[in-house]
Amino acid sequence: MTSSAHSIEIKAVSGKAGLDAFLSLPFRLYADDPNWVPPLYLERQDHLSAKNNPYYQHAEVQLFTAWRAGECVGRISAQVCELHQEHHNDGAGQFGFIEAENDREVFAALFAAAEDWLKARGMVCSRGPFSHSINEEVGLLVEGFETPPQFLMGHARPYYDARILEAGYAKAKDLLAYCYDPQDDIPRAMAAMVKKVARSGDMDVRKLSKKNLARDLDVIISIFNDAWSDNWKFVPMTQAEINHLGQNLKLLVPEEYISIAYYQGEPAAMAVSLPNINEAIADLNGKILPFGWAKLLWRLKVRGVTSARMPLMGVAKQFQGSALGAALGIAAIDAVRQHHAAAGTRLGELSWVLEDNMAIRGIIESLNANPYKRYRVYERAL
Repeated sequence: MTSSAHSIEIKAVSGKAGLDAFLSLPFRLYADDPNWVPPLYLERQDHLSAKNNPYYQHAEVQLFTAWRAGECVGRISAQVCELHQEHHNDGAGQFGFIEAENDREVFAALFAAAEDWLKARGMVCSRGPFSHSINEEVGLLVEGFETPPQFLMGHARPYYDARILEAGYAKAKDLLAYCYDPQDDIPRAMAAMVKKVARSGDMDVRKLSKKNLARDLDVIISIFNDAWSDNWKFVPMTQAEINHLGQNLKLLVPEEYISIAYYQGEPAAMAVSLPNINEAIADLNGKILPFGWAKLLWRLKVRGVTSARMPLMGVAKQFQGSALGAALGIAAIDAVRQHHAAAGTRLGELSWVLEDNMAIRGIIESLNANPYKRYRVYERAL
């Protein structure tokens, strides 16, 4: 761990130069890490834009950078989400986008700035990392540094955990990412359970229809909001966020990547997978211009990627805890798996799953999936 030879200055990010410093820092910190995937610079600018990201419609955000001897050495965000407060009323503000050199003083200065900003807005707790929300990139990687992250999952330096603990934070919750082989058929007992429900004529599994995208997206989100409503710190997506998600799905995700299981004509379960865009952009060094777009679209649409992530799977609450519910959930998952198997997908990731959500973990582990990455959310009373 380095020690500071010069004083550390914290700057609230404003203007293009400040945002460029914020976005550029990881490219230096991970320059020698073969498993870090450089994000697309323009996409990150869009993500941090109050004009373009619907998260900013219900949240206040401030970015900070740390400087030493004229060089940017750390960054963090602080945010207060109105929807989180409406649903949980716990006075918890959030931090995110944490990146810094291996220096205790840099981490301490960053957290001090973020916490002062949160306290000035009446928050009594700091929790994170959330970049920005629980429906986006969540947690700090603490196990599983040996492989690149999947799309919308984070990577980190191993020392981050120790530096965050030194700043007075403690573990609030761990999240797990599971890897599985889509080429493996589901276990016989599970396949028999699904076939039994299918034979009754009560179940119908359909792929996403881009022709009827608005309709199917409403179905997926309604199942998500119902199935996940009791999850830790759950916050539903707004209509603007749903519309934003729909635009991305239409552009990047084939219909077969998403399935909806209906029971007696009513939506009952869903499974959403995404192409691992990180695989397609790993060698672009964050640059989409002048030819990066062409490479990305060719790799996604023509060559294809060999890995995929399933970020959403849910069973409507009325079916949860029953054999029927398990069959519906597995049927939705297996419809997506069969497509990936036929397409030659070699690695699937199911993420993320709360470490204490034993019901979902049981379903996932029965599919011969194994936890291979662990992400941690921290919190500190202010």
